[in-house]
Amino acid sequence: MASLRSYGVCSRESMLQFPRPNRGDNHKSRRNVKWRSPQAAVIPNFHLPMRSLEVKNRTSVEYIKSLRLITAIKTPYLPDGRFDLEAYDDLVNMQIENGAEGVIVGGTTGEGQLMSWDEHIMLIGHTVNCFGGSIKVIGNTGSNSTREAIHATEQGFAVGMHAALHINPYYGKTSLEGLVSHFDSVLPMGPTIIYNVPSRTGQDIPPHVINTVAQSSNLAGVKECVGNERIEQYTDNEIVVWSGNDDQCHDARWSHGATGVISVTSNLIPGLMRELMFGGKNPSLNAKLLPLIDWLFQEPNPIGLNTALAQLGVVRPVFRLPYVPLPLAKRVEFVNLVKEIGRENFVGDKDVQVLDDDDFILVGRY
Repeated sequence: MASLRSYGVCSRESMLQFPRPNRGDNHKSRRNVKWRSPQAAVIPNFHLPMRSLEVKNRTSVEYIKSLRLITAIKTPYLPDGRFDLEAYDDLVNMQIENGAEGVIVGGTTGEGQLMSWDEHIMLIGHTVNCFGGSIKVIGNTGSNSTREAIHATEQGFAVGMHAALHINPYYGKTSLEGLVSHFDSVLPMGPTIIYNVPSRTGQDIPPHVINTVAQSSNLAGVKECVGNERIEQYTDNEIVVWSGNDDQCHDARWSHGATGVISVTSNLIPGLMRELMFGGKNPSLNAKLLPLIDWLFQEPNPIGLNTALAQLGVVRPVFRLPYVPLPLAKRVEFVNLVKEIGRENFVGDKDVQVLDDDDFILVGRY
């Protein structure tokens, strides 16, 4: 209150002060009066993180570090483009039932880039409220704007997320020193995973930057998409890493020291992906899954996943533009892949369908 009172005094003292001419002043004397600029109120920087230290629903950094299978969960839509929360809840429940330990909410796979921040934070809060006791909720609150990343992360932790996922500033790229400052601005708020995916951001986060920010006790680890050689660099230095590449995650886990995977494919086959991360080296299972993984990523993610989940009947065939479904020939390929791997290994219980082009709804305004 003292600071507020002093600010008020400062404001009052700095109000515009115009000289009051005497009634007898002539026009010439009034013209010669000088206007005095008001003195700007100088307010000390008293910004503090908007965070709570209450223990309710808190998760330690060490617990986040232990997660082996984290699914970058899909966000399904109603025909008008709004969230289909019933379908979303079913998707999350299927992850829990099949052994996933965490979900990334509103990541690239969940199309956070197509959400307003209101939608984004609402979905994080909904996931925590409904499932936070059964699975760890990691909110993608990163942004290429440090201001937005700070604000979204404050809100994400306020609604109960267990950890934050942060990407490096994309498009409007910054220097290496800027990367450190960006991450240092959000790390004090809670457990954090840094996401390195140069194919999307246009900029690699080099080990020097990670080693610098790793001095923060809130850094849980790195989701790394550069490859297994980079992963091994980190694990040799006792930095926790999750593979961000489903096609490399088996070898990353069992040959290069990765803790696990943050997976797209586990949206479809969570049980098999859990086996891949928990069951020891299994090159035959890995080889069996690679054709499906290759199919999923033949176009930019999440196009393949959205198409596959619609064909499995677990989400409506609704796409927020600019994403569009895979063409008919590719949908036929997916039906064959499901038969080869076994329908029982995929989410849902409906028969897989090819679907006609007219079955899909593309939404540009929502």
